[in-house]
Amino acid sequence: MKALIVVDLQNDFVPGGSLAVPRGNEIIPLVNRIQEKFDLVVATQDWHPKNHMSFASNHPGKNVFDTIILGGMEQVLWPDHCLQGEKGAMFVKGFDERRVEAIFRKGTDPEIDSYSGFFDNGRKKSTGLGDYLKGRGIKQVYVCGLAAEFCVLYTALDAIDLGFETYYLEDVTRALSHEGFREAREQVTRRGGHLIVSDEL
Repeated sequence: MKALIVVDLQNDFVPGGSLAVPRGNEIIPLVNRIQEKFDLVVATQDWHPKNHMSFASNHPGKNVFDTIILGGMEQVLWPDHCLQGEKGAMFVKGFDERRVEAIFRKGTDPEIDSYSGFFDNGRKKSTGLGDYLKGRGIKQVYVCGLAAEFCVLYTALDAIDLGFETYYLEDVTRALSHEGFREAREQVTRRGGHLIVSDEL
């Protein structure tokens, strides 16, 4: 049994959004096309309160992309994005959600960021995604979405750690930087995951 995890395909992460991933909109038709090849399709959704401490706006004197220590970990400060219930947090227009059986929201705790679809960055709280997949008999997971070197990467790494045979769909994600994308792919393979493109499905 294999599952597709669509990571954060939301308005704020595509061109025109507050934390746009270059050419992020290009993956929408690919995501739609490959869904039929999976036994299960789930999605993750960044879902931040306005007072989230990963937002630069909540740290007077700090700028976007500065780093601070938050909860004992290094934290990049982001522009406000994916605010609960607002347009930026909604899935992008054109994303076919009909086969999405469950949505796992993350980043709801203002005190800690959550890149992975499975856990917050401190691995203190689970979203329930791992148990859900195991309960459905899933053995293989395929991860795609935005952004390649942040939420897609950390979702893939946690899937590996949880014992899933994990595939990182290289052409069904986009990155904030070329260097970040290269490093993400290296991390996935170093940890025992697999790189794949959609034509290989």
